[in-house]
Amino acid sequence: MHYWSPSLDVDHEFEKLVNRMHPPRVTVDQISDKKSTLIKVDSANKRGSLLEVVQVLTDLNLLIKRAYISSDGGWFMDVFHVTDKYGNKLSEDNVADRIQQSLGPRGCSFRSLRGSVGVQYAAENTTIELTGRDRPGLLSEVFAVLTDLKCNVVAAEIWTHNSRMASIVYITDNETGLPINDPDRLSKIKQLLLYVLKGDLDKRGAQSAVSVESTHTQRRLHQLMYADRDYDTDEYDVPIGSSGQKPRVTVENCIEKGYTVVNLRCPDRPKLLFDTVCTLTDMQYVVFHATIIAEGAEAFQEFYIRHTDGCPINSEAERQRVIHCLEAAIKRRVSEGLRLELCGEDRLGLLSDVTRIFRENGLSVTRAEVTTRGSEAVNAFYVIDSSGTQVKSETIEAVRNAIGETILKVKEDEMLSSSKAPRQQTGGFSLGNLFRNRSEKFLYNLGLIRSCSEVA
Repeated sequence: MHYWSPSLDVDHEFEKLVNRMHPPRVTVDQISDKKSTLIKVDSANKRGSLLEVVQVLTDLNLLIKRAYISSDGGWFMDVFHVTDKYGNKLSEDNVADRIQQSLGPRGCSFRSLRGSVGVQYAAENTTIELTGRDRPGLLSEVFAVLTDLKCNVVAAEIWTHNSRMASIVYITDNETGLPINDPDRLSKIKQLLLYVLKGDLDKRGAQSAVSVESTHTQRRLHQLMYADRDYDTDEYDVPIGSSGQKPRVTVENCIEKGYTVVNLRCPDRPKLLFDTVCTLTDMQYVVFHATIIAEGAEAFQEFYIRHTDGCPINSEAERQRVIHCLEAAIKRRVSEGLRLELCGEDRLGLLSDVTRIFRENGLSVTRAEVTTRGSEAVNAFYVIDSSGTQVKSETIEAVRNAIGETILKVKEDEMLSSSKAPRQQTGGFSLGNLFRNRSEKFLYNLGLIRSCSEVA
């Protein structure tokens, strides 16, 4: 027999009542700082307040140069020094209204429909979540399965870190353009993708899920990778092309105040604060005070935290876990490899064809952002050589020739110089051909191509 407990509903209704009685108050100060705009947020304190505010600022493409956070007690007070993505003070007059609207009672839907790649499509498409062990050619196989099942990829974002992969893919039915709701078809999509994700070396297992609910893409990617323990390594997890550079993270207890103090230093980049706050929240820690400085090439963050049970960190194992998880949070968004931008008319199978060409030329995708604007596909891929060496310019030229130079662009400041090493002889060992043959045999076993030598 099931007994209904109203406690969760009561807590949710009480939280909404508090928000109505004490709505967040947002003020903008353009005078105090010559180089940045000050955004001050005051509100009743509740769990997750800091992540909400940082997520909203991130979704508005604002760069946080300094921040001072205090939420010790019943009130939440933050001051953020922000600029636009070009480093200039904000020029829009309605910034405070936009932030206040997104933090108010109606803010949940506003936040879920803004920001990171593909998030605006969530209400109109079916969402696929994938996690598993990364390997060369994996993305090509995923998109080949979706193409064969007549699923049109409207948007997607893929992250890889520490030999793990997480992705969120938004799809529609290719014929109707509508979300896919048929349970049997969804079950088939899930099972085939799960079969693609599984591998002999994947001791942690793979996961695939489909839903029609809205989600904040990058928030969810952090949750997926954390749940998949991308902060752990084992003998099989040797990341391809990993730089090995670790952020500096220290975790110490402040006994007299009853806090754990977390300090981190690393190269600054957009969305860094969002990434670290996401991870602390997922690990069930509450930030009571924080100071953020990111005005140069290096960022500094200091957090005074406690676990949700009110206790500071009380073991060496827990301390090490926090360090490793924050290192992973910082590194999993760092884009290793060469950025390739693809713009052209969208069609069924476009991503399958493009990623197959990457695979055939020995390239692995470390990160991808896929969007559509009307009938145009606007995609970005970060690629590395599957052997872990630097991508050669002749490889990029071969890819451009296969895809089409008019729709594939290489980011100019990342274009690699031509290698002076002699080209491999035809018929010699080719890592790209090795991955191609292995992936084609795999797709053949799934029944997605007619022979192992067929090229889609």
